[in-house]
Amino acid sequence: MRYIFKTDYDQDIRLAKHGGHVFWYSLLLLVLVGAPWLLDEYWLDQLTFVLIYGVVGLGLMLLAGFTGLFSIGHAAFMGVGAYTAAVLAHGGHSFLWTVVLSMGLSAIVGAVVGLPALRVKGIYLGIATLSFGFIVEEVMARWESVTGGNAGKHVPSLQVFGWQADEPVKFYAVCLLLAVLSTLVVLNLLRSPTGRAFVAIRDSEISAQSMGIHLAWFKTLSFMISSALAGLGGALYAHKIQFISPEQFGILQSIDLLLMVVIGGLGSVHGAFLGAIFLITMPQLITLGKDFLPAVIGQAPGLQAVVYGLVLIAFVMFEPLGLYGRWLKLRTWFQLFPFYRKGMFKRQKSFQKSDRLK
Repeated sequence: MRYIFKTDYDQDIRLAKHGGHVFWYSLLLLVLVGAPWLLDEYWLDQLTFVLIYGVVGLGLMLLAGFTGLFSIGHAAFMGVGAYTAAVLAHGGHSFLWTVVLSMGLSAIVGAVVGLPALRVKGIYLGIATLSFGFIVEEVMARWESVTGGNAGKHVPSLQVFGWQADEPVKFYAVCLLLAVLSTLVVLNLLRSPTGRAFVAIRDSEISAQSMGIHLAWFKTLSFMISSALAGLGGALYAHKIQFISPEQFGILQSIDLLLMVVIGGLGSVHGAFLGAIFLITMPQLITLGKDFLPAVIGQAPGLQAVVYGLVLIAFVMFEPLGLYGRWLKLRTWFQLFPFYRKGMFKRQKSFQKSDRLK
């Protein structure tokens, strides 16, 4: 088992805690860079979708996992970014300008949603964000002169100063670059005073406010950053499938995003990408498994929704820490064997004593 003796503050906030982190993450980056030569076109496309949803998952993880604010309408921010990218791409603008405006407009919309939602939390905040999702979906469907309405809107290929990412390998490279940059931004944000304020609000709003943390400002800021990342993911999503319509950013997409971060592991950056892998690969596994099921079950129209529901229930009941939590337990078991204690990861009450007085 590895023991790390910290002797200064810089060592405590360093991104790579030890040489093992540097080695394994460098190896992972090397594999991702070499993916176009290791995978065929179909699986490269699936990996591209993992990176896109991973970027969106980073935003939702920052909001739900690190600030404790749940959103059931997060696909609406993704839709804002997607339609902004589509309109600007039709105008012949460069993708760099498209990214800035997509993230900026999504952040503004996130602030509009975050401000009224400051007075509510828990299930009421979920209802508020869900209602906003319905409003945005209806605007997308009715504003036909801009969005194309329910008929959808075609999105041109991504282009930057004349260079077009019109091939899967080129587009994958763009998604990989933006996913790495987004991850580094989130990691550095979490080890900054702002990120520590987010975590303090998640753990106890009363304690955070008593320490001088401005709840309204940091909650709104969390909504804005989360929405900006969702807008970035939406812009990449629009350029990838090259056709968008309002139903792609409805309640079902929002539930998929929330399912992604819960199953991946709330409160961990790794969980955003593990959840994205689950979200992309699960339909493939269900399709492959249909051949081994009776025709009555395999051909049922709601099979995928049933499987998703059962998996979510299983994780909530037996593995609330998600896929990343399961990996931590396995790693700890191998490190401490044969001295691993079964109750080491026993769930504790998440509220402070002061919260009981509310």
